[in-house]
Amino acid sequence: MITMKDIVREGNPVLRKVAQPVELPPPQEDLKLLQEMLQFLINSQDPELAEKYELRPGSGLAAPQVGVSKRMFVMHTTDEHDRLFSYGFINPRIISHSMEETHLENGEGCLSVDRTIEGIVPRHARIRLRAQTLDGEDVNLRLRGLPAIVAQHEIDHLNGVMFYDRIEDYSGPYKKAISTI
Repeated sequence: MITMKDIVREGNPVLRKVAQPVELPPPQEDLKLLQEMLQFLINSQDPELAEKYELRPGSGLAAPQVGVSKRMFVMHTTDEHDRLFSYGFINPRIISHSMEETHLENGEGCLSVDRTIEGIVPRHARIRLRAQTLDGEDVNLRLRGLPAIVAQHEIDHLNGVMFYDRIEDYSGPYKKAISTI
């Protein structure tokens, strides 16, 4: 079972590397890790389990955040219509996006960041995501609102980008210029 002790924290070089593609069909160990990552998110959103295991609630988790530099992430979140988006993605790609931007009103957080960072993180309001799922299905999903924001946050992790890199006026200790990516 993945717990907070397994989550890599900011400053660790794996969070700044561009993750490697996963071979297809995915090795069993990658599928097992992806399933464990998804279970972590589900557990983190259950108040009793979160308290018992001292889990911070999360809606997304990328493989680099558990020390594995591979292009995989999971999400477990709902949209504005209470529709659940619970997926494990392998080799995800954003293939199109809206010009319209959005953001979380109170800013973003991250399981790999143990501090509050204020600021607006601009994201595309709508994206189209192509990936393979845990079940081996090739999907082409249209995401909007919170699921789109979560997916963009996690894909940033796969590209070595932290959410605060996207805050225009942020100049904290781990700031990395996006133009170098």
